[in-house]
Amino acid sequence: MDRKIVENIRGQLKDVQNGITWYDDNIEKKIKPITEKQAFIRPIPEIHSIAELISHIWVWRMHTLKKLKGLDSNLTIESPENWKGNEELKTIGWTQLKEDLKQSQHELVQFLADKDDAYLESHALGEKYTPKQMAEGIIHHDLYHLGQIGITIKLLNDRL
Repeated sequence: MDRKIVENIRGQLKDVQNGITWYDDNIEKKIKPITEKQAFIRPIPEIHSIAELISHIWVWRMHTLKKLKGLDSNLTIESPENWKGNEELKTIGWTQLKEDLKQSQHELVQFLADKDDAYLESHALGEKYTPKQMAEGIIHHDLYHLGQIGITIKLLNDRL
């Protein structure tokens, strides 16, 4: 049973969340100094708040996990849960949003723990994309939004 690709993906999922990366950032390091108040500020109207970005990352991770498990998930870019607003997210709270995100990474990594590389290349789930494409896609998605979080933090710091 070959697991080289699976372990590489698991490592990348861990690194993006809270590991050591060559680019010196990960999600937890980036958001650690953010206060509850700062988390829900849109520094300019066209930019999402950090809380909105964290929620969005979590929603897509959970969608991916469901798909990897062969479960139904009808999330689309038009789905209301794709971009929840600050007022709704405030009811969840900044601490819980961060915890949910951390837990989602753990669940993805654990789900892949007993999979092999053949699973990653399969179309057994009946999906358009292989599990490998979905797992790599969520890593890319996380990194894309990590960059947006960095820009949002810069704009918040310039504003405050």
